[in-house]
Amino acid sequence: MVIYPNRSREKLLGIEGGATRTVALLADGNGRTLHRLEAGPANLKFLTDAQLLRHLRSLAAALPRPDAVGVGLAGAWAETDCHRIRIAAAKVWPRVPCYATNDLEAALAAAADRRKRPLPQVLIVSGTGSGCYATGPGGQSVKIGAWGHVLGDLGSGYDIGRRALQAVAHCYDRTGTWPKLGQLILAALQLNDPNDLIGWAQTANKTEVAGLAVVVFSAWQRRDNVAAGILEEAAKCLAQAGATCAHRVFGGGRLREANKLRIQFVLAGSVLLKQPRFAWRVGRELLKLWPTARVTPLRRESVWGAVELARKAAAQSTVRAPHSTEHATAKIKRSLTVQSARLSPTEQRHPRSTNLDKMSLAQAIRLMLTEDTRVPMQVLAERRGIEQAIRAIVRSFRRGGRLFYVGAGTSGRLGVLDASECPPTFRTPPELVQGIIAGGQTALWRSVEGAEDDVAAGEGAIEFRGVTARDVVVGIAASGTTPFVWGALDEAKRRRATTVLLCFNPFLKIHRRLRPTIALAPNVGPELLTGSTRLKAGTATKLILNLFTTLAMVRLGKVMSNLMVDLNPANAKLRDRAVRMVEALADSDSAAARAGLERSGWVVRKAVERLKRK
Repeated sequence: MVIYPNRSREKLLGIEGGATRTVALLADGNGRTLHRLEAGPANLKFLTDAQLLRHLRSLAAALPRPDAVGVGLAGAWAETDCHRIRIAAAKVWPRVPCYATNDLEAALAAAADRRKRPLPQVLIVSGTGSGCYATGPGGQSVKIGAWGHVLGDLGSGYDIGRRALQAVAHCYDRTGTWPKLGQLILAALQLNDPNDLIGWAQTANKTEVAGLAVVVFSAWQRRDNVAAGILEEAAKCLAQAGATCAHRVFGGGRLREANKLRIQFVLAGSVLLKQPRFAWRVGRELLKLWPTARVTPLRRESVWGAVELARKAAAQSTVRAPHSTEHATAKIKRSLTVQSARLSPTEQRHPRSTNLDKMSLAQAIRLMLTEDTRVPMQVLAERRGIEQAIRAIVRSFRRGGRLFYVGAGTSGRLGVLDASECPPTFRTPPELVQGIIAGGQTALWRSVEGAEDDVAAGEGAIEFRGVTARDVVVGIAASGTTPFVWGALDEAKRRRATTVLLCFNPFLKIHRRLRPTIALAPNVGPELLTGSTRLKAGTATKLILNLFTTLAMVRLGKVMSNLMVDLNPANAKLRDRAVRMVEALADSDSAAARAGLERSGWVVRKAVERLKRK
């Protein structure tokens, strides 16, 4: 090893966290270990922001201050996840560059050899969980697996343990004889009867089930056929996942040509590294699928990959401001050109509320309600665009399309609210009107930090909802610049859907490529509480969404007179309302109306038609 004196003073901290443990390694710039410690598991999906912060602080307390940090945690797949890590790291190590990513990228970085140009690499991991990861020449990354034990983790320790439990139970049912593998499992768990496994399996966690993989490998060494069958299937699953990952990253859609490309498959994770015979079996299956493959184990501990990412963060900090903690990937950093010629009204201070904190309650109430009375007239000024949007929605519904609301924070919650009201009000299928909120379900009741800034997440939400040219996508952004919303609108436009921007900033400058089909920008003015768009902007949003769905449903014939004849009478109050509607529309008495509804399955329209025929 060549020692560089100036690098010896550099301290790089790598942190890798997974379902079983966290490893922190402090190394110098020459790659020599300074400190190493282990802590508890750190799957980001199961950590709150406070728990993540405590976890990092406990590591920092035992280590010297680093010059750069690389953090790879299981579950950190979206940019919002990485943003959470960077925010926590910035609190623990202020002004220290941080590269935040998932544990698979960190492990793949550990496989790279900086001294020579390596082959294209695909990482195959099998530990408590499993997954494959590769990064293409253009910076695009592909993940296969790593869905967690409920959705996937095929070929993992958990999968092997689960298959073993099912196999011995099935064998016992079929033959009436408890198999040898079952005997070994009972002995390992200190259980006396096969039926005891029922209670154990109901309370066992992922790590405990994965621990049974050791028993399966032991039985395999003793030539147990049941164990051999389980491990053969596990090896095939891992090989297939690895080949699929390689094909998606390096194949360019041409499988035959891709299979001729020299690929290095790197095997990692406790199952593959501690069971070389099983690793050899996986390699054999890989060569069947990819004959030119080179299969090697990971030569060094995967936390070294996090150290390499810390080195990358340190190098990037010499180009950007030293306090920056963002890492660059093409997908995340791609910006959308949406600017405002002037400060958005939603961010301006209201001149009449500068002494809001000193007003009496009576004065504050009068001021707020007076200000709200101006909102409908500002919305009415956009009536032509609103009418155009409603006609587009009706057209979409008649062609079998759907309506999507996309927003962050209050805007997203109002979209989800309006969408959720359509099935009970108009008896529509739940998929007809859908709400998409940045940060997902959690963001409905608490803020998800950084979610609204994730362009790629907005694009992905549209992709994974299967938006097509028949659909309408309404992006709701009070200031008009929310990256998540623009990512969604951009992807929707690429898919030729009708796009609608609803904002409250008339000063937007939108690049021609991003310009939506319809843009609505009522100027409701500054908020009385500066920047709190849940006030007037929220009120205006609710008014406009009410117009969209209510008048679209009227045009579709779901309203007779001014009555909701397609409502779903799911409770006593609504059933009474349904009876009154049938009385009015069919000119019948209450008893006949109720009887007609009961015979019609409580569908108001059918009951009215039935009574009118009589």
